[in-house]
Amino acid sequence: MNILFVTPECAPLVKTGGLGDVSAALPRALAALGHDVRVLMPAYGHMQARGELTGHFVLPAFGPWPAAQLLQLERPGTAPMWLLSCPELYARGGSPYGEAAGPDHADNARRFGMLSRVAAWMGTAATPCGWQADIVHGNDWPCGLAPLFLRHARVGATTPVARSIMTVHNLAFQGLFPMDACDSLGIPAQDRGIDGVEFWGQASMLKAGLQFADAITTVSPTYAHEIQQADNGFGLDGVLLSRRQDLHGILNGIDTQVWNPATDKLIAARYSAADLSGKAANKTALQAHCELQPTRNRMLFGLVGRLTDQKGVDLVARAAPAIVQGSGQLVVLGAGDTALQDALRDAAAAHPGQVSVTLGFDETLAHQIEAGADAFLMPSRFEPCGLNQMYSQAYGTPPIVAPVGGLRDSVTDAADGGGGFVMASHDQAAFGDAIVRATNAWRDTGTWRAVQRAGMAREFAWDAPARRYASLYENLLNAAP
Repeated sequence: MNILFVTPECAPLVKTGGLGDVSAALPRALAALGHDVRVLMPAYGHMQARGELTGHFVLPAFGPWPAAQLLQLERPGTAPMWLLSCPELYARGGSPYGEAAGPDHADNARRFGMLSRVAAWMGTAATPCGWQADIVHGNDWPCGLAPLFLRHARVGATTPVARSIMTVHNLAFQGLFPMDACDSLGIPAQDRGIDGVEFWGQASMLKAGLQFADAITTVSPTYAHEIQQADNGFGLDGVLLSRRQDLHGILNGIDTQVWNPATDKLIAARYSAADLSGKAANKTALQAHCELQPTRNRMLFGLVGRLTDQKGVDLVARAAPAIVQGSGQLVVLGAGDTALQDALRDAAAAHPGQVSVTLGFDETLAHQIEAGADAFLMPSRFEPCGLNQMYSQAYGTPPIVAPVGGLRDSVTDAADGGGGFVMASHDQAAFGDAIVRATNAWRDTGTWRAVQRAGMAREFAWDAPARRYASLYENLLNAAP
């Protein structure tokens, strides 16, 4: 099959979270199954796209869309990539969505509307690059209009038009814009109502994808169930419930070429489940890097991620004094809400040598925390999938997680022979109890080694999820539109 994987970010070129990792690993896994997979994403101004440019195609201005180019980039070990180059829309600094630590770009509707428009063209005979997709696989709200455009392309078509899949990585981000943005996006009047893009008086790009895609996936089975309920549906639970026959929960994998303690070149010492001695060297190196007291007698807890209430970071900040009082240490890497950043920095100031907070993102330090920490904290209030709990188990760093979404699907509690510690509920007391249970297990070397090896024995590679996606694609191509 010809598969176009459409995304606003792809590691290592651009990454703000798990979507960037998925966009690098899943296309490669699908290509390993024999499919012709291409990745389409914008050519952002700050992006250093190392690789060989093997072709380019001019896209003349059309309707509301400015002139642009498609640049074909080949990089060793990855799926071929099409970069949508349009300096007017994408030649900016900051994140893919806004200025660094600032608001979203005011013209994001047009920026990502064009990404969807070009993706849809590549699924029709009008494809501008001589390659036509059988499947257009969009990811999150920036790709949400592609299924709508493809649905309209099928009307009266005499040649095949690609089938569309929409993957929800986080339902909380919906791509909401004023309804008059529909004029500049080429959205027909009949699609601007409640059965189309309209969401409480605004236009939602994500809702467009949910309404018009041939199939919907999300990144874990439990999250697929949760988002059909009001508590986690963010106002779209009714849409998802109505499409439940087309909604599939497929647990993400991880890139085991990148996240493997036996081969990781970013960590101080490599190790495996058969020989865990390298963990101690990584802990010592992490303590030195983060200016923590160099001791093996304190349990080191790590956290890497967005510093938001969704991630339960407020629970971590409030637990910091108890962690230190319980002979523990804490190292945090991430950025997010100002109040949470301040609370964590206050904890570091109050406990020098025991709490370290690094604001921002550093890929090398992220690997070092996974390898050097004794346990990983992830008490999310909701978690579509999460990848760090899988990285942590692969690195023999048992995660402490809330019983939600992909965390529930990927972590088995140590009491049941698993490689992590699952909170009984989502509150401060349950988080504290899980930390105590983990600490008690860590103090018994034999018990702790069993927990570590149980997690490291789990298979989180992308091969099985990729086969599920390929099967879903095949079923769509074999079914009537």
